[in-house]
Order: sequence, then structure tokens, then C-alpha cells
Amino acid sequence: MKKHSARVAPLSACNSPVLTLTKVEGEDRIRESVVGTTDTQSAGVVAGVESGSGKRKLHCCIRVSTVQVSKALWGVAMVMCVCSSWAGSTQLAKLTFKQFDAPFTLTWFATSWNCLFFPLYYIGHLCKSPERQTPRQRFRECCRFFGDDGLTPKVFLTKVAPFGLLWILTNYLYLQALRKINTTDASALFCCNKAFVFLLSWIVLRDRFMGVRIVAAILAIAGIVMMTYADGFHSHSVIGITLVVASASMSALYKVLFKMVLGSAKFGEAALFLSIVGSANFVFISFVPVILYFTHVEYIGSPGDIPWAYLCGVAGLLFAFNVLVNFGIAITYPTLISLGIVLSVPVNAMVDLYTCEINFNTVRLIAVFIICLGFLMLLLPEDWDKCIIQLSTKLRKRDEPAEGEAGATTGLNWRGRSRTSMSTFAH
Repeated sequence: MKKHSARVAPLSACNSPVLTLTKVEGEDRIRESVVGTTDTQSAGVVAGVESGSGKRKLHCCIRVSTVQVSKALWGVAMVMCVCSSWAGSTQLAKLTFKQFDAPFTLTWFATSWNCLFFPLYYIGHLCKSPERQTPRQRFRECCRFFGDDGLTPKVFLTKVAPFGLLWILTNYLYLQALRKINTTDASALFCCNKAFVFLLSWIVLRDRFMGVRIVAAILAIAGIVMMTYADGFHSHSVIGITLVVASASMSALYKVLFKMVLGSAKFGEAALFLSIVGSANFVFISFVPVILYFTHVEYIGSPGDIPWAYLCGVAGLLFAFNVLVNFGIAITYPTLISLGIVLSVPVNAMVDLYTCEINFNTVRLIAVFIICLGFLMLLLPEDWDKCIIQLSTKLRKRDEPAEGEAGATTGLNWRGRSRTSMSTFAH
């Protein structure tokens, strides 16, 4: 599957750096127009209209460059938004637990906000699509993602409910871990989920074997061990690290199973799927917070004591983060979105340095560094080695014309070599 296609795969194994199942729909049209322009240029050359084809070629290059610059600028904004939303939700959740120690209730509340995905997508559909459909028409069309029969009870139990449970487990385990360890360690350890995705996709989906990604997975595992050692294997630290690693594992399992069971989806289909997960969470899981309240596991005196501002803040930031990660690749490159995730680690470290007592010893710093390094190594494309070889070849060819011109007065052979080199470089 190409990196940019008309299909979306929330959590495509390793081709998408952010591991989402969404893929850009518009870029194929740009490539088709570029191909069409190239074909027209070829016909112009055959016909002898060299000046016209040259202008078209220049216009095409300017157009492609403008698209790339626009994506890069959007990418900078996206990096800042992803980083701030993920780091902000982590820090705010940590503060929330000081007043409202109820991780599962917070998980249920934040997951229920997923109901807003499809309504927001439909508003965007009305604003951009030339063929506007009613909500019911759009809903039925997106339901084809689940099969010819649409969203039936059987499909819900087999293809939606399991992913809803994995979603809840991922968030609950991560929030539970924040009660045990600091946000720096939690955000760094959660970055290991990309390494787990690679290992699972290599085993389950038979993805291509890449040595650099194996090294990255080894670095992630080494970072987990060193992070555990940094606090001297205290019980709270070990439990917290275990919870984060379990959360990252649930996230990786969700992504790989989605790719294996449901394949790829368009933006509307992905939005509908997430909205169904949020709605099912609100309808079928609401009894769990009630039971936890009456059993005093997650108890609070009165509704007035609930910090609603903190709860809505955490839920809103998590919702914004999921929107950016799943649909942000429509306007920028997936790698830049992934950079926003890993940059949240130093942001959390700076906040922890000034707000809580954290010991940044050498072992912890090395552990955070190698985990982030492994995450960045997993962002390398499958043909990264070929790209490096091509780049080095181009750099060598760029130096050859200068050498040829310097030796042009020594003989005809050097002059011929210079012309050959210049011709190759021009192409």
C-alpha cells in the first residue's frame, strides 16, 4: 500500500509513522494531474512545441513545490498542536488525580467524547464536498465499511466491541500509571508502542523485515529495563512502568488487529467507527463507574466536589490529540505528526523539573534518550538505505563537473568527460 492513497487505515502497521488508519485522499489527484501534465509535455516535445512544454514543466514544478511548502508549514503547526495536546492531557490528568482519584471514570468520560467524531466529519463534508448528502445517506454509505449488510449486531460484537475494549484498556492503564510514576517516564515509555506495533505486524501481518527496526525495538526494550532500574526497583515505580508498558501493548494490539480485521477505511468511515466506539462506551460501560462509586473504589463526596473543568480539559485535549493523529495527515506529512508525539517527552520533562520532585539521574536520562531514539528510527522509510545511496551519488555527481572543467585544458578526453558529466547531472 502506498503511503498516500484514497484509503485510510487507522493504524496501518509500520508504513504510517503515526500508525493511524487514515490516509490522504487528495494527493492521488495531484499526482494524476502531474502525470497528465507530463504526458502533455511529451506530446508537445514530439510535436516540436518545446517552449510551451517548458512553460508547463515550470508551472508544474512551481505547483508541486507550493504543495510541499504548504505541507511543511502545516506540519510545523501540527507538531506543536500534537505535542501540546498530548503533553497537556498527560499533565492535566496528573493534576486531576490530586482532586479526583478516579482513573476509570476519567477514561469513560474522555472516551465518550469520541461520539463527536462523525458529527464533526459531517460538518466538514458539508463545507468541502460538492455532492452534499443528508446525515442518514452519509451514515449508510460509511457503514459499508463493515460489509454489505452494514452495522449489524453480529458485526458490532465481532468488529467493534473488541476494539472498544482495547481502546478503554489503553487509556485506563495509562491513566492508572500516572498515579504511580511521573509524566516524563510515562510519556517516554508509551513511545515504545511503535516498537510493539512493528514486532506484532512483523509476526502477524508478515510485514517486511528491516534490521534498523529490530535495532529500534531492542533499544525500546533496553530503555524499559533501564527506566525500571533508575528508581531502584521500588514497588510503585515497577507497577507504574508495568502499567505503561501494558498500555502501549494494548495500543499496538489495537492497531495491528484493526489492520488485520478491518483493513483500511476512508476518513468518513474512520470517523464513524470512532463515534460508534464512543457511543458504545457511553451506553454499555456507564454502569462500571456507578459500581465503582458505590463500592467506594472511586468515591467522591458530592457532585459539587468533582473538578469538571479538569475533567473536560483532559477529555478535550485527548479528543484533539486523536483528531490530529488520525486526520492530520490530510494536510501534512505523517512523520511530522509522529515528531509531535516524541517531542512531548522533553516538554513533560521540563514541566516535571519545575513542578515536582524528579531525580533526573544518568540512568533515567539514558533510558529516555534511547527510547526516543528507537522511536525516531522506526520513522525511517522502508527504502531509507536506497535514499542515502542516491543522495551520496548525487553529491558525487555534483562535484564531477567542477573537476572536469578544471582539467578541460589538459586534453580531449577530459573535455568529453566533462560534457558527459554535465549531461548526466542535468537530467
